[in-house]
Amino acid sequence: MSTGVDLSQFYETFFDEADELLADMESLLLELDLEAPDSDQLNAIFRAAHSIKGGASTFGCFGKLAETTHLLENLLDLVRNGEMSLRKDMIDLFLETKDVLTEQVSSYREGGDPDEDAYQRICEQLRQLALEQKGILSTADGSVDLAVVQQQTAQQAPLVAEPNTPTGTSTLHIALRAISKADQKVLLEEMELMGDVLKSNQSDDSLDIWLSSTVSSEDIQAVCCFVVNADQLTVQPVQNLPAGAALLTPPPQVASEVSPESMAPAVVAEKASGAPVKAKANDKAPAAKESSTIRVGVEKVDQIINLVGELVITQAMLVQTASTLDPVVHDRLLNGIEQFERNARDLQEAVMSIRMMPMDYVFSRFPRVVRESAARLDKQIKLVTKGQATELDKSLIERIIDPLTHLVRNSIDHGIETPEQRVAKGKDPEGVLTLSAQHQGGHIIIEVIDDGAGLNRDKILSKALANGLVANENISDDEVWQLIFAPGFSTADKVTEISGRGVGMDVVRRNIQSMGGHVQLYSRPAAGTTTRIVLPLTLAILDGMSVQVGQEVFILPLAHVTESMQPTPAQLKRVSETDRVMLVRGEYLPLISLREVFSVENGEVDETKAIAVILQAEDMRFALLVDHLIGQHQVVVKNLEANYRKIPGVSAATILGDGSVALIVDVFALQRLARDRAVASN
Repeated sequence: MSTGVDLSQFYETFFDEADELLADMESLLLELDLEAPDSDQLNAIFRAAHSIKGGASTFGCFGKLAETTHLLENLLDLVRNGEMSLRKDMIDLFLETKDVLTEQVSSYREGGDPDEDAYQRICEQLRQLALEQKGILSTADGSVDLAVVQQQTAQQAPLVAEPNTPTGTSTLHIALRAISKADQKVLLEEMELMGDVLKSNQSDDSLDIWLSSTVSSEDIQAVCCFVVNADQLTVQPVQNLPAGAALLTPPPQVASEVSPESMAPAVVAEKASGAPVKAKANDKAPAAKESSTIRVGVEKVDQIINLVGELVITQAMLVQTASTLDPVVHDRLLNGIEQFERNARDLQEAVMSIRMMPMDYVFSRFPRVVRESAARLDKQIKLVTKGQATELDKSLIERIIDPLTHLVRNSIDHGIETPEQRVAKGKDPEGVLTLSAQHQGGHIIIEVIDDGAGLNRDKILSKALANGLVANENISDDEVWQLIFAPGFSTADKVTEISGRGVGMDVVRRNIQSMGGHVQLYSRPAAGTTTRIVLPLTLAILDGMSVQVGQEVFILPLAHVTESMQPTPAQLKRVSETDRVMLVRGEYLPLISLREVFSVENGEVDETKAIAVILQAEDMRFALLVDHLIGQHQVVVKNLEANYRKIPGVSAATILGDGSVALIVDVFALQRLARDRAVASN
């Protein structure tokens, strides 16, 4: 009889939980010591597969996912119980299975069907490994003697619990009182998903279960309490089974699956969310303690951020209007607006913190990248991560993954030498690749550091001269390193699977600049290379300096402003009809007029009456001419491209206190835009 529960409402929660479990599984697999695997890690990996299989089976429409995880779970069970020795090729297969599972989850999430070829291939590989463990070899045509398989499987299926349970496994006595027959059936089937039900006793209103499992008593209580009250349940560890208890004999190696129709709505909800156990070692919270987190869609957080932004704009309007009032007459009103301003700022910071995610979200995917890339190149590389807890806005943390992946692969391919080369140089044969993240003011600093050969100045310079990128060899090392970011530049002698196609570093810099950041390179011969990425913590709010040109107001990102001054005639020089420079403490800086770049009417024409704002963008400094400086303040960033269209030289827009719109200047594009306009005018 159907319960009428619409399981589709739990799909998205299940998919999110499955993604988290698969990420945990990959991390734990990469940490395993082949010689002495940690039992907690093995149990956690097993529980991840078990939880995904249980959820997929409950829904009944994710068959490929359920079958793949079932085969993986069986193998993991053999490994954690010491019945199968762990090998490197097994880890590789488990990692490949994880990739297939990730693809299956993604396909089901999008309403499609997973790749059939990948499903058949990985399942066949898992079955072959299981047959190898049982000592059954496949025939020439790939078939096996099913009678032999069934015979050996039956021989291995124990009828009673062994006196000594495997490492990490314990026997629990679960006693349920004042419980209906229907609930007894539901919970008995649920316990079969959590381990091996060795024996059970049932009566009209009570149920006793003896369960061999790796889960804790708290986990058992957490599941049962969705059906019964806490006072109806006791869970205790036991050493021996009582005589005369009824014996359950489920099919060997196959956990009984719970049909949605037989489950109470609360249990269905719990199953669909990936219960009963999260795949994390020692992750056991008390049953009575409620979860301290909730899952909220990103679109809801973005909506709150937009509303808070509107609140901040309204607050700025009130402050501007109140500035004309007499403080003696309107004392209470002004005090209230001041309090409102403080509360709005606190609210803005609190809401922004919701979107912040730890860098571990990014760093956790690189152990796999380093492991596989190093293996392909026959290199020994140790990955070190620092500052995993450092937080960055979700919108940025997802966009930084691709640039970081390219930098990591570059260090593996071009930076760190082979063990033989390192030994010949007196180095440890194992290279070290370090990923670090730290906050610095309103920015986050992300570094990719390797202890490899360093950048080859002569090789880079020779290639740049051949391509016409530089005119002479007398440029500084820093200028030579920047040549790497030229479009299509590569010094690779041959194209490899890892890197060397010459289509990457310019894209890396362009992507980072699109996030309001910049990238720097440092290198020493034979000592290694450091690539430093500097990013704002968020793109939702910005510390800016408002400037005026004619009747227009523009916002300059404060992070790029170093100083401002009124130029004198002696400081201004013209090097061509279109190019001008400004002498600032012995350094000639390119001079750009904001009035000319954006064709602003009624702007200040006399350069000695304007204000020069000195801006720094990566390794480039230049002077920007504006009419007036208005002030410094935080602004709420509005996406101009989504609301209007893309404008060259403008990264976004904001709303000022008087309700007018101000454009936020793209500092990186200014010099290029000024040059293009000058060329077009000639």
